Amino acid sequence: MSESISPVILCGGSGTRLWPRSRISRPKPFLPLVGDETLFGQALARTQGDSAFASAMIVTGKGHLDHVESETLEGDVSIIVEPSARNTAAAIALAALRLPADQVMLVCPSDHHISDTEAFIEAARRGAELAREGRLVAFGIRATAPETGFGYIKRGDAMGDGAYEIERFVEKPDRDRAKAFVEDGGYDWNGGIFVFTAGRYLEELAAHRPDIADAVANAVATGHEKDNRFEPDAELFAAVPSESIDYAVMEKTDRAAVVPVDMGWSDIGNWHVVRDKRPGDADGNRVIGRAELVDCRNVLIETDGPRVSAIGLEDLCIVVDGDEVLVTTVDGTQKVGKLTGAQNQDKHE
Repeated sequence: MSESISPVILCGGSGTRLWPRSRISRPKPFLPLVGDETLFGQALARTQGDSAFASAMIVTGKGHLDHVESETLEGDVSIIVEPSARNTAAAIALAALRLPADQVMLVCPSDHHISDTEAFIEAARRGAELAREGRLVAFGIRATAPETGFGYIKRGDAMGDGAYEIERFVEKPDRDRAKAFVEDGGYDWNGGIFVFTAGRYLEELAAHRPDIADAVANAVATGHEKDNRFEPDAELFAAVPSESIDYAVMEKTDRAAVVPVDMGWSDIGNWHVVRDKRPGDADGNRVIGRAELVDCRNVLIETDGPRVSAIGLEDLCIVVDGDEVLVTTVDGTQKVGKLTGAQNQDKHE
């Protein structure tokens, strides 16, 4: 059995809650939202230079391909181009079908921030041990607050050395249930990071969603490869049912395990989160671009040109991108994706 771990980076989504900075032409993974490097670049860098990891495999759509290739020109990576978006169960199956059956896969989103890389790698190594024993492993992100925007994982029986069986997955709860989960201490956030062998994942997918497994296999069998890029058959792949890995496999398998990890994880899901992840001044203000603040506290300002002047504000986010301006309270950042501009995803000029 292979001793290496293959990082599989899922690169999709539009990040509408980070409008107006996140657009179709330059979506969330390709923005330097925390630090100088893009979230996608950070995802690539986490496993580079560590002997435990093989070269990365990236699964992305055609709309993101230029960005992916521009950030991997010097890297030894392989790219799978999805002709259409069919959710994570199919995207992971594409990668699994391109790897040896005994190869351990570390499946990661491309648009999350992780501040403690060492903890991430340690969890990946532990997950790989379990994967080689036939387990399908989810990272359990330590729940530090009663978040209602995340799914949760309920730990079951201990498996030794920081791992547990999964008792159940819980959908996004209301605030009272989320608070109870945090107080219980036996629940973790489901961050969408998984470890398993390619063969085991395909077996479980075939057992629980054979329609997805068969359709993806057919699309791969008639796909084509050029250099480091592979494209499944577009017509056949469009017929693949759209389903998440959680629903298709993880909630149905009896081989699920969780490795809890505290690694400074964030999904960078809205401007409130961006504000809190950036270093601030003595008043908690975070500013990128030209701005002047007077008597402001905990204000985020990001502008790509026009000067922003603010007086007497608290807990607001102001984002200027070209001719689009967003002004929202911190509480309102969850609703940014409902704005007409965000839904239309006007192209970033």
